[in-house]
Amino acid sequence: MSPPLSVVADNNQLSPAQKTETVAQRVRRLQQEAKTLAKDHVRALTTSLMQVEELAAEIAEGGDAYPPGIRDLARRLVEDCEMRVQTLEAISARN
Repeated sequence: MSPPLSVVADNNQLSPAQKTETVAQRVRRLQQEAKTLAKDHVRALTTSLMQVEELAAEIAEGGDAYPPGIRDLARRLVEDCEMRVQTLEAISARN
């Protein structure tokens, strides 16, 4: 026997502002939301690169506990991350 049917809530309830929103207005609003999310994503990438830079610097300065090849790679990674962070920040500042 199947369960009895029941009334469910309408999950597609729109606010009064959204009900009167034209398609063009909705497109602009969604584009703005996407731009905001993209900026947040770029900030997260920048933060992650800065963390990698910090970790690489610790390894580069870690002395004989780390093999010379790894210290050298970490040292180069610090420089690369620093340049990439500066590039991301410069591009982000323009937008």
